[in-house]
Amino acid sequence: MIQEVWGVDAHIRDLVERFASAGYYAVAPDLFAENGQRPPALAEARVDALKRFLDDAPPEVWRDPAARTAALEALPPAQGAALRETIALVLNPDRPYPRWLATLVDVAAAVRGAPACSGRVMSTGYCLGGHLSALLAGADPELSAAAIYYGISPDTGAMHSLRCPLVGFYGGLDARVNATVPAFEEALRAAGQRFETHTYDDAPHAFFNDTRPSYHVGAARDAWARTLKLFADAAA
Repeated sequence: MIQEVWGVDAHIRDLVERFASAGYYAVAPDLFAENGQRPPALAEARVDALKRFLDDAPPEVWRDPAARTAALEALPPAQGAALRETIALVLNPDRPYPRWLATLVDVAAAVRGAPACSGRVMSTGYCLGGHLSALLAGADPELSAAAIYYGISPDTGAMHSLRCPLVGFYGGLDARVNATVPAFEEALRAAGQRFETHTYDDAPHAFFNDTRPSYHVGAARDAWARTLKLFADAAA
């Protein structure tokens, strides 16, 4: 299980429990931690404070640096400074994808060799983790299945080792992510690789996260059932 941009938080831990309850050996590596420790700016309480700030701010604060700066300057200085530190890491476009992917490949290998594992390993990821789930499928030829939840599609050149079924779940209102899907889908299918997509017309980005205002129960229920079916088929 691969985290959202918020890290391994209460939502991701809850999903680990859900998959475990469905009979899976479930693991969610904390990609924000190095040598077992997160930097202070990425402590869970600090990330939760950022969620609250963004939830209360106008939508443009997410993507417009000028609007974000204005919103931060309206806060008490200490609060604004703490949020700036966390934003610089959470919303940083220059993310360490190679390091994170190497970690995920190692985690998949470790899970595959665990006594509780049948030898079949599947991945699922959400937002940032959806992108990484696709990258893992492209990097680990032993992966048995992968689900992408509203993740930006990677460059198809990163999919050279794809051998497993790949399924994507997208919100119809998520224009930024959805714009990356058609070319990715076309390239994979032209290469004879398996990629199935499901788009929920009235669902936004992050529709599966039931701790966020974006939660869409109908889309989440359907995607959950389809993910369990994908994994059951891969584990059979």
